[in-house]
Amino acid sequence: MTPRGNWRTTTPDRGERVLARKRRIGIIGSSRPSAEGSRLAEAVGRLLGEAGAVLICGGLGGIMEAAARGAAGVGGLTVGLLPGADAADANPHIALPLPTGLSYARNILVVRASQALIAIEGGYGTLSEIAFALQLGVPLIGLHTAYQDPKIRRAGSPEEAVSLALTAAGEAT
Repeated sequence: MTPRGNWRTTTPDRGERVLARKRRIGIIGSSRPSAEGSRLAEAVGRLLGEAGAVLICGGLGGIMEAAARGAAGVGGLTVGLLPGADAADANPHIALPLPTGLSYARNILVVRASQALIAIEGGYGTLSEIAFALQLGVPLIGLHTAYQDPKIRRAGSPEEAVSLALTAAGEAT
C-alpha cells in the first residue's frame, strides 16, 4: 500500500533538514547585461551566498553567470536549470547544473523552484519569467530593470533586493 499525503516514510536525516531550510532565491536577467548590471548581479549573488541562500538561475552567461560568480566566491550553493541537455553548458560558477532539454520552457522551472526572484535588467526571456512569477504569485524584486508592474517590488541596491527577497522567501516557506 502506498502512503497518502506525505510521501516520506522515514525521518529525514540532518543534512536533508538543513537543505530544506535554506531559502531558494532565483536570479533572472539579461544574457547580455551592461557593466552596471553585471556588477549588481555579482553583488546580489555574493550577498545571497553570505546569507546561506541557494541561488537558482538559468545557469548560462550574463546576469546568471555574474550572480553565480558572486555566490560561489563566498561558498554559496548555485543551481543552474539549463535550457539544453548538456550539463557542460553551465557557466563555471554553477555547482549543480541541471540540464532540462526544454529551451525557454525551462523558465517556468526557474520560477517554480524559487521562493522569491530578483530581476536585473533583462530581455524577452526575463520578461517570460516575470510573467510566470506574477501569474503564480512568486514574490518578485526588480533591481535595475525597466519592467513595470505594481506587483514588482523595487529595490535601489543589491542589499535592499536581497533583504526583500529573503524576507519574501521566509514568508513563502
